[in-house]
Parts: sequence; structure tokens; C-alpha cells
Amino acid sequence: MQAEQVEIAGFLKQYPPFDELPEAEVDEIACQVEISYFRAGTDIYQFGDEIHELSIIRSGAVEIYRRNGDLYNRLSEGEVFGQLSLLMSQRVRLPARTIEDSLIYFMPEALFMSLCDRFDSFAYFVEVDDNLLHQAVSDKQDKSDLMVSKVTTLISRTPVMADTSATIREAAQKMTEAGVSSLLIMHSPESLLNRASLPEDDALEDTSDRLLAGIITDRDLRTRVVAPGLDLDSPVTEVMTVEPVTLDVDAYAFEAMLTMLRYNLHHLPVLEDDYPVGVLATSDIIRYESQSSLYMVSSIMRQTSVDELAELQPQINACFVRMVAEGANSHMIGSAMSVIGRTFKQRLLELGEAELGAAPLPYCFLALGSMARDEQLVVTDQDNALILDNRYQPEKHGEYFAQLAKFVSDGLDRCGYVYCTGNIMATNPVWRKTRKEWQQTFTDWIENPSPEALLNCSIFFDLDGVWGKVDWAAQLNSFVAHRAQRSPKFLASLARNALNRTPPLGFFKDFVMEKDGQHGNAINLKRRGTAPLSDLIRVHALAVGSKVQNSFERLDDVSEAGILPPGRAADLRDALEFISMVRIRHQAADVEAGREPSNSIKPEMLTDFDRRNLKEAFKVLSNSQRFLKFRYPFSGR
Repeated sequence: MQAEQVEIAGFLKQYPPFDELPEAEVDEIACQVEISYFRAGTDIYQFGDEIHELSIIRSGAVEIYRRNGDLYNRLSEGEVFGQLSLLMSQRVRLPARTIEDSLIYFMPEALFMSLCDRFDSFAYFVEVDDNLLHQAVSDKQDKSDLMVSKVTTLISRTPVMADTSATIREAAQKMTEAGVSSLLIMHSPESLLNRASLPEDDALEDTSDRLLAGIITDRDLRTRVVAPGLDLDSPVTEVMTVEPVTLDVDAYAFEAMLTMLRYNLHHLPVLEDDYPVGVLATSDIIRYESQSSLYMVSSIMRQTSVDELAELQPQINACFVRMVAEGANSHMIGSAMSVIGRTFKQRLLELGEAELGAAPLPYCFLALGSMARDEQLVVTDQDNALILDNRYQPEKHGEYFAQLAKFVSDGLDRCGYVYCTGNIMATNPVWRKTRKEWQQTFTDWIENPSPEALLNCSIFFDLDGVWGKVDWAAQLNSFVAHRAQRSPKFLASLARNALNRTPPLGFFKDFVMEKDGQHGNAINLKRRGTAPLSDLIRVHALAVGSKVQNSFERLDDVSEAGILPPGRAADLRDALEFISMVRIRHQAADVEAGREPSNSIKPEMLTDFDRRNLKEAFKVLSNSQRFLKFRYPFSGR
């Protein structure tokens, strides 16, 4: 090679995707590139221009724009552009302009295509435009006020407070004078000093976060004071809600909405450095969440029969559609729909106990799968189970819990949560176990990861307590996280099992259609998209000992643990969000059109934008599955 070509090759070897190519290939590129100089402010490509080369910035800086003139990206030395246009149509889709005097290398189209065909690392780099996918997700989220508004924007006034020495009468008078429906009860300075002087075993763990002793509301005064005829001079501490659920001042509006949904709250104190700065009421949230996911929860709890609950299904679908229309992201929608699903279970269990009588033993009713992960949508079945007290005796208590499980399962089916085809329901006696039996079952699955055990793990390792002794579910989840993290063989087996569902991409990176039943020649976005993403994220989460359930929250733990290559967690987050939102919008469109919603969609029904970004998201999934093999090697022993 000539000296100039040696210099070009030396430069290219410093930057991806050329740094992973064989030296001979880089030398060949150096011999074929053409070099052009552009002054600052010069258009390299305009929208619609023909393009037959890959551009590599040797020096200077280039800005890439959308067709409407919005800035898309800014590139500098060693970065490439033009690859998307080459791969799609040989027409420029993203115009390019220099912002500094720049020297550009141009690699011929024929050589570019040859490298894509022969080197996976090169193809993956130029085919997966992480920035494009990330921008698509970011643009969607930027449109949602719930995502960008801090909870402080919802606070309309400073909180009204009294200390623990107040009587019920004094509390009611203070609420009346201030015209508020809630009153925060604070520990008096004297009580905090007294607590601090107690022996360590008797004192609070940390008095600084217990300044807020409780809260009392109008509803509390009606139900806890007036109805039972309580003496108004009794201490307010006798009727207040102790240690109420709170939210930090830095939280976002959507977090407030989800917290109030999850715990069925009408008032939510907001704290800054453990001191109250406001109280959110339901009406404050409704300004941002204009449909009825909050109202939906309270409406479910007011119904007095299964028939009445079943009549709410159209309202659930309408709530889902409106959240989509208002720009909520998949995490918000999945969480809200999961809370609504949990509330159906809770109300059915209340009605079941009213009909059958009180349970003979303590128990915990479990939600499994997407509901436990806060990722439920309108197309769903029911996955549930029971944890029973260790004193459980089948011959003595079995009939009661069988009847209770049937009551709930039948009720859920009538409310739109259809029976699980795999019989993963508490009606199946196999999934009614004592606490000890569940621990032993999970231990067996982890120590002996047979195909059946791994299939069960993909369902039961996402669990949440919805009724009864819900702390048993948290304890079981901690047990699983502890045991799984310390079992490399199990993690390797689970990783291999997570590869069974692959993204719908063919050899030429085009969509592979499925031909199953009424949805032939379509893509199942759950089976081939969100489900395998959830599976591989679960493997990583178990490997780092994460105890959270939601896939996005699991990614936070995985990212913090640093077990993925740089940027991979963000790629997975964007891929999961984009596939989820395409699936969600498709289901919302089906509901609005009066069709039965499904997880399957035909590519011709997608916009060019969605088709392109779905391919990018599926490529992220494919690449992440390949990494799973590397990260958790399976020995076969």
C-alpha cells in the first residue's frame, strides 16, 4: 500500500466497526475509500439524494437532521453516517451538514454490503442504530406530562398539621378551619426526645424518618369516630392511620398516580428530607390522569357481587384506551392495568370470604406473571396460586381453600381474566402449598433445573402477594433471589431456556411471519418480543440478586451491578419500551374498532417508522440473547 493508504488503515483500526475486522479487510477498505473536503456549513447530503457510499468522518464535525429540520445527532472524528439510507433504499433519509471544516472518507456501497454479509460484528453495528431507537422512545415519553412533571407541580397548598397530643375534636376543628379533607399528625418535639432517650432496643430505629406519625381524613372521622360513637376527646392517635404511605418530593407525577392506585389511597403525603411539604388528593392526580384508573379501583371495591364486577369490563378497556391516547408509557400503563387486576382479585377474595366464611388458616393469594411484574395489558389470562400456613391439613382445610380458589378463578374469568390454559391457577391443588412446601419446591427447581422446572420458573419467579399475608410473598421472593444468585448451574439453565423464544427476524433481517390460527402471517409481539425480553432480563436480575419484579426496575438493578457491556441495559430498556408500545397501541386500536384485541400484528399494518424501529428493537433482543450464551455458559453437567 501507499503511505497515504497505510495512514487511512491505521486511522480506521481505532474505531468501530472497523476495529473488529481482520487487518486485511481494513487494508482493502483503505485502498478503496475516496476522500473529500467540506467547508463548515456545507450540505453533504440532502433529503432524497441518492447515496452509494458509507461516510466516515476523518476530521471535523457533522450534524444529522430529520427531514423537518430538527437536529437528530451530532457526530465527530471516527464516526460513520449514511448506513441507514444504504440499507433501506439508497436514498438519503437523514440529511447531513458539516459544522466544522471536515475531511470525509467515502467507502463504496459494494464493499459496504460485502462486509455486512461476511462479518456479523460489522452488520450489527451498522444495522442497529441505537440512537434512532432511543430517540423514538424518548420522543414518545417526552409527550407525556405524567413522565416529565414532578409531583411538586400537583401540590396546591402547604400541609395542615397537628401533633400527637391533639384530641379528635381538636383535629376536626383544625380541618374545618383550614377547609381540608386530611390532617397530618406529627410527633411532638417532646415525644421525639423521649424516644431518643429510651434504651436502644426500645427506641425507634431512626427517629428522623418518623416525624410524620400518621394521617387522619374526613373518611376516618366518619368511619372510625362518628359511626362507632367514639368520644371526641379521645386522642387523635387512636383513629389516625399510623405511618402512612408517603412519596418523596423528587418523584414524578406518574409515580404518585401509581402509588395511589396500588394502595387505593385518597391522600398521599409528600416529604422533603422526611418533612411534609404537601398532601396530594385524588383530585390533584385526576388533572393529569384524566380517565378513571384511580376511580376504577375505588369502583371495583364498591361492587357487591360478581355480576356487578363483570359489568365493569367495558370501563377497564376504555381506561386502557384513554391512557394510550394521553401518552402514557408502557410502564405506566402496565402498572395501572396490573393494579386494576389485583383489585379485582382483592374484591373477589373479600366476596368469597363473605360467602364461605373466614378462612380457617392464614393464607396469601399470589399474582403471577405479567400482573406481578406490573406489565399486564388487556389481553391476558389469570396466573395465580396460594401460600398456606404451615399448619394446613388437606383433609381438614382443603375443601375451604378449593372453594375459595374456584370462586375467585370463576369470578376473574367472568371479569375478562380468562382461565389459564396451562392450569396455573389456585384451583389446581398442585399450586396450593404451605410456606415450607413452596420453599422446598423452589429449592428443587433451582437445584434440579429440568425443562418442566424451568418452565415453571419463568412463571413463578414473577410473584406478588395481593391478599392476606402478603409479606409471605416478599419473603418467598427474597428466598428465591438468594438461592438463584448462588447457583451458576441454574442460571445457565435458565439462560438457555430463555433462548427458546427468538425474535421474528430472518437471515436477511426481515420479519418472519407466524402461521398460527386466525393470526396467520403475523408477528406475535408478546411471544416473539416482550416475553423473550422479560425472560432474559429475569436471568440477569436473578444473577445480581435483584428482588424487584418489574422488567424496567430489574434493568435498573442489572445496570447498577455492571454485568452488561456499556450501553446494553439502555438498549434493552428502549427495545422493551418500543415493542411494548407498538403492542399496546395495536390493542387499543382493536378495542376502539370493536375487534377482539390480540398480541399479533401484520407488518403491512405498521407505519414505516414502526417497522424500522421494530427491526432495530428485535436486533437488540437477538444480540442480547447471544450475549446471554456468553455470560452464562452451559456445561451440560
